[in-house]
Amino acid sequence: MHHTVVERELELRLILSPERSIPVPARLGYRSDDPFAVHVAFHINSEHPVAWTFARELLVEGVFRPCGHGDVRVWPTKAEGRSVVLMALSSPDGDALLEAPAAQVSAWLERTLRVVPPGSEAEQLGIDDALAELLAPSPRLSPSREQAGPAPADDAWLRDPWPGDETEDAGE
Repeated sequence: MHHTVVERELELRLILSPERSIPVPARLGYRSDDPFAVHVAFHINSEHPVAWTFARELLVEGVFRPCGHGDVRVWPTKAEGRSVVLMALSSPDGDALLEAPAAQVSAWLERTLRVVPPGSEAEQLGIDDALAELLAPSPRLSPSREQAGPAPADDAWLRDPWPGDETEDAGE
């Protein structure tokens, strides 16, 4: 199966205080083989980028209205007359408030939504096909076998796995 990757490099701002922020290069990533998630890699002064993964739906909604709770919260606002999306990220290692240009995030999200439209994510995972295969009748069982009764393994399902403490003479 062919999988599509949608990426976007952009500069975020790490908000240090109401008066101070610093630029943080970042990469937004989306993969059609992981259709419910977005991946954000922050390139800070370290050997490896800091990576966060959260629900695409959370970012889509956060472009329009405040959403999320716990580790990831997203909301739109204005900063110096510009439309921005704020992302508050919280982990045991610390908290960060990042500002992203709303137009760039929205354009990237639109590309992801064209690749995998909302509501069709589960189809990308092939869950229905996998379940159908898992639940399909076993090829070892033919109609004549079904008439002969359950297979020995099926007998285990018919027995009580936790026999009671009662004995036949318990009522006497």
